[in-house]
Amino acid sequence: MTSTLHDPDYRVFVSHLIALRREKGITQATLAARLGRPQSFVSKNERFERRIDPAEFRQITVALGCDPVEQFAAIVRKLA
Repeated sequence: MTSTLHDPDYRVFVSHLIALRREKGITQATLAARLGRPQSFVSKNERFERRIDPAEFRQITVALGCDPVEQFAAIVRKLA
């Protein structure tokens, strides 16, 4: 069975979060600190080595200063 980490839709999801972090001018290390996690946590997410669950999505978007609902809607629009 193919890993869901390589699903094209999941890649759009993570790519959106990467772009959002970069647009905000936030480094992986800064985001990790805001999340109370090591920098490797963010790196593994962004390199598709681990899957982001819904609670983590909310935490990440809030740490980036964004509304999770608005960001999820933006991702859905990209997938449409």
